[in-house]
Amino acid sequence: MGSNVPPGKLLIVDDNKVNRLLLARSLEQQGHKVSAAENGRQALEMIKTENFDIILSDIEMPVMDGFQLLAELKADVHLRDLPVIMTSALDELDGVVRCIEMGAQDYLTKPVNAVLLRARINASLEKKRLRDEQVALVRRFATSEVMDDLANTKFSLGGKHINASAMFSDIRSFTTITESQPPDETIELLNTYYTLMFDAINGHGGVVNQMIGDGLMAMFGAPLPQEDHCERAVLAALEMIDMLNLERVSQGKTDIHIGIGIASGEVIAGYTGTRERATYTAVGDTVNLAARLESHTKVVGQPILIDANTQKALDQSIKVEALGAYQLKGKTVSVEIFSVVVKQ
Repeated sequence: MGSNVPPGKLLIVDDNKVNRLLLARSLEQQGHKVSAAENGRQALEMIKTENFDIILSDIEMPVMDGFQLLAELKADVHLRDLPVIMTSALDELDGVVRCIEMGAQDYLTKPVNAVLLRARINASLEKKRLRDEQVALVRRFATSEVMDDLANTKFSLGGKHINASAMFSDIRSFTTITESQPPDETIELLNTYYTLMFDAINGHGGVVNQMIGDGLMAMFGAPLPQEDHCERAVLAALEMIDMLNLERVSQGKTDIHIGIGIASGEVIAGYTGTRERATYTAVGDTVNLAARLESHTKVVGQPILIDANTQKALDQSIKVEALGAYQLKGKTVSVEIFSVVVKQ
């Protein structure tokens, strides 16, 4: 191709068969894989079943023209970032301007110059590669729910009031454990712990939004609303304990214990930090209570503690034990606490 940019998979959209064939031949000679559609409607059907790197679209077409195709692409959160290069006759430049304003990345005038075509395609492929790398990087540090929220609402600092369940969890006597084993075993323990905890939490629709040492914070019902977020949180907690116990037994290792606190109610959830470095999290009395409940598991010797709001929303199949009212650190009034019964 005469460039460091690897070839791409391109879709030509043009109602003129001769134009499609000539443009396809030129692109294939540059090493690209090329498909073609006769109009915007046919192109949309292909785009929804195949992955393309770039769309090269004519403006004037029957059934669905270039304007309508652009509008459909930009309205779809999964397709809005797909690069579109418009191809137009010289007398269609006003239409090209409109296409650029609608979100088209570039344009080429007919007959298409081979050198310009190569340059436009390579520039678009490089931009798409960089964006794909950016998305992949974000996915490493954000859950699919947060990614979907970003795609739908776009990024903005601040939060909104929602009803959700907050969960805090950490490993009991972690300092003692680290003192009794080599550092590489501690890292392996943490990696195993987070792998199992993430699977249980994500499996019940939760979002892990903080990891600090041996502790984590998760949300249920945010950023995506869930009517049954209380039950999801408790079921996840039970699975977390089961999975950790099974892993330790299967490896013939000494048991480790975790404490989990869950509280439900109104929280303020959103993106906090700066525009350069931000995280999705939640704050409020409900979040603070969940953290206090997790800490209180050490006092009462129970692995999972929940508040009254969470307990009231649970199915009867989940067994709980009322522990009474406690004055928790940082709270001005006593809090009714319940322990979730864990199967031995």
